[in-house]
Amino acid sequence: MAGILDSVDQRTQLVGENRLEILMFRLAGRQLFAINVFKVQEVLQMPKLTLMPHRHPFVCGVVSLRGQTLPVIDLSQAIGMRPIVPDVNSTIIVTEYNRSVQAFLVGGVDRILNLNWDSILPPPGGAGRQHYLTAITKVEEQLVEIIDVEKVLAEIVPYNAKISGDRLADPLLEKARGREVLLVDDSSVALAQLRDTLSQLGLKLHVATDGLKGLNQLKKWADEGHVMTDKLLMIFTDAEMPEMDGYRLTTEIRSDARLKDLYVVLHTSLSGSFNEAMVKKVGCDNFLSKFQPDKLVDVIRERLMLDE
Repeated sequence: MAGILDSVDQRTQLVGENRLEILMFRLAGRQLFAINVFKVQEVLQMPKLTLMPHRHPFVCGVVSLRGQTLPVIDLSQAIGMRPIVPDVNSTIIVTEYNRSVQAFLVGGVDRILNLNWDSILPPPGGAGRQHYLTAITKVEEQLVEIIDVEKVLAEIVPYNAKISGDRLADPLLEKARGREVLLVDDSSVALAQLRDTLSQLGLKLHVATDGLKGLNQLKKWADEGHVMTDKLLMIFTDAEMPEMDGYRLTTEIRSDARLKDLYVVLHTSLSGSFNEAMVKKVGCDNFLSKFQPDKLVDVIRERLMLDE
């Protein structure tokens, strides 16, 4: 398993080309699940598990990994399937989401697969674990379900969207009231976080659940004759989405004369210098790691200052 995440530099070339790589794995049955490889730090046999009193029901315990203590989350139980019983042969996937590192207990890792985002489709509506999916795809005629890890984590550690009082008191933010913002994200949790934060500023919010829907909405407004920089204060877009990712969306915006001057913020659970480099490559105006309410407000303020 140590070699499964080699050649990271090669994979970074996929981003901006509307491509991604997924790490496929099984949980408590034969169904294949996946997450984006860019969220994964490593895959390994689980170190010694330490139980904790009063832990969340989905948390098996903690492990120590190179001096860092990580919670181990039973991903199967967290999405409504039967629990996985950890043992000395158990596999964990160590991930980084929203600036936090955690390990997910899985039934076994399958492989990494390189795909085009347009082969990744939104999940069907429904109950049960459908609520924990951001997308689905097919590999060799077998359905692969891509998990909304942000939703899983938000249920274990609920998010707080409250903006601090000193930021809300900024008189410049009055100029945001009534302005329109487009939110583009496939995660229901991420959209709720953005709504709960930005609604405190009196913004009017539009939502698209993937990059293609977002682009089509922008073009529709432009076709109707709107001056887009007057209509929209800004766009917040996720990086990873079915059908069209945020990097490609930004590239498409910059290549359309009617849209090219829009202020685009990449708002993603993918963090680090890699994303900052990609922001420059595709032409985003700003980058923000999820989820930071006060920093969201700072980005709004930066945009408003451009009109001063």
